[in-house]
Amino acid sequence: MPSTLHAKLSALERGFKTSALEKIADPLLQKRQIDLWLKRDDLLHPVISGNKWRKLKFILNHALELGSDTLISMGGFYSNHLHALAYAGKELGLKTIGLVRGEPPQVLSPTLEDCRNWGMELRFVSRSDYRRLRQYRESFDLPGISPGQYWLPEGGAQALALQGVAELVEEIGIPFDVLCLPCGTGTTLAGCIAALDGAKTAIGFAALKNADFLASDVERLLTKSSLTPALSRRERGKFRCQWQINQNYHCGGFAKTTPELLEFIRIFELTQQIPLEPVYTGKMLYGLFDMIAKGEFAPGQRIIAVHTGGLQGRRGFNAI
Repeated sequence: MPSTLHAKLSALERGFKTSALEKIADPLLQKRQIDLWLKRDDLLHPVISGNKWRKLKFILNHALELGSDTLISMGGFYSNHLHALAYAGKELGLKTIGLVRGEPPQVLSPTLEDCRNWGMELRFVSRSDYRRLRQYRESFDLPGISPGQYWLPEGGAQALALQGVAELVEEIGIPFDVLCLPCGTGTTLAGCIAALDGAKTAIGFAALKNADFLASDVERLLTKSSLTPALSRRERGKFRCQWQINQNYHCGGFAKTTPELLEFIRIFELTQQIPLEPVYTGKMLYGLFDMIAKGEFAPGQRIIAVHTGGLQGRRGFNAI
């Protein structure tokens, strides 16, 4: 990896804002003696917010350094990843191609409309073909890829993404015990694990059901990353911090909601004046508050929760 960012990427990043830590005040936290802070990565940028930017940063740098002219990736009708990639491609002068799950709709979702307006070529693929695309995980794995094209797997789940996510952890300027974050592909969790050390614990809250595979995906990313030492098969999973993936708060599956989740989001937004979405950060905070209510954290612990942005995805939910 080059030690410095490509000039185009540096110019883009100069327009970003600070991701501040914001203390959360709530009677439950006071009762349980829990110190909770929210890292507002949603404030980084109005479009490329949160972990979308964190994961893309060094992947885009690699593509630019190689002289790639086209970025290809995959996602659904409301994909935060495709949304961020399309915008970044426009800003960096790169072509983008989005392989979208499902049949072409009569009317594009607001997310895909944005992508098209930013120059992304949308190619709709069947659900079975989309599942097969998930096996291609490296930059040039995609069958039929042409010179100058660069492949990003779903959600930007590549080892290079961990380097950008690690910067998130480095920015936390206060001592803490637990780091909590939403978990889709496991890439953001892997980056945080790579950057944490000592007695800290990282908890990923799965946004989808039947997510047993996520643990092995996290380990795969960690073993491929230059941020973590090479591990033998026997040593896999032995990293510098404790980590786990909580699968109890997916609320029925990816992008599924429950009345309880939506009510939690409504009250949280009303009391904290912080916007949430119900796919990732909303579920994570819903689960975290439930765990705190059940006494699953020791009194006096300080928890940092990460707001991973993606607020554009709220447009897919009429109830919020």
